[in-house]
Amino acid sequence: MATSSYGRLIKDGLWSNNQALVALLGLCPLLAVTNTAVNGLGLGIATLVVITLSNVTVSVIRNWVRPEVRLPVFVLVIASFVTAVELSMNAWFHELYKILGIFIPLIVTNCAIIGRAEAFASKNSLDRSLVDGLAMGIGFTLALTVLGALREMLGMGTLFSQADLMFGEIASGLTLSLGDEFKGMLLAILPPGAFIGLGFMIALKNIIDKRLTQPRKAETVTAARPEPAAG
Repeated sequence: MATSSYGRLIKDGLWSNNQALVALLGLCPLLAVTNTAVNGLGLGIATLVVITLSNVTVSVIRNWVRPEVRLPVFVLVIASFVTAVELSMNAWFHELYKILGIFIPLIVTNCAIIGRAEAFASKNSLDRSLVDGLAMGIGFTLALTVLGALREMLGMGTLFSQADLMFGEIASGLTLSLGDEFKGMLLAILPPGAFIGLGFMIALKNIIDKRLTQPRKAETVTAARPEPAAG
């Protein structure tokens, strides 16, 4: 039962209740910094760390926090972890930190994080809150990275450009290119391109979900049909 419950949490975080593609939370950073895959991955990992640590902390203190002050306490917890992540990125990933800029401290206002703290972590045990935080964070990171990769390829004809900002000089050769003759689409790296790209991702997810549910509906209808009378 516990394993099945964890599997459900993981499925919800990665797909069924993806905070970017289903709940549509955290759209400000999702649309603002995803002009490259590295930018999306960097902010996604920062968000993953914050949502996981805040989920665990809220779960631990949930029985000691009075209901009337729970939201301010949750915000303070989240803000503390965001500050730690911001200082760490400034120290070890300074160039990436400068590119992401204001959107790192703005993680505090990400509705996905405070939403999981209030709706899930404050009502569940530490282990379930940990799994939920990791799943939701990874799902959000994947959405940022995929959208960033699509916009980067269409807009600049590259993939994982400036990967060395996150992985060091050893990753400088990871950049893929569509060739010098590829002109690129300016719209893809502009804010409207982010909205269009996210719309296509949501549409694709809905198509996949619909096709996955059709066989189940057909099986249900077949099972509900009465058997023909004999003779």
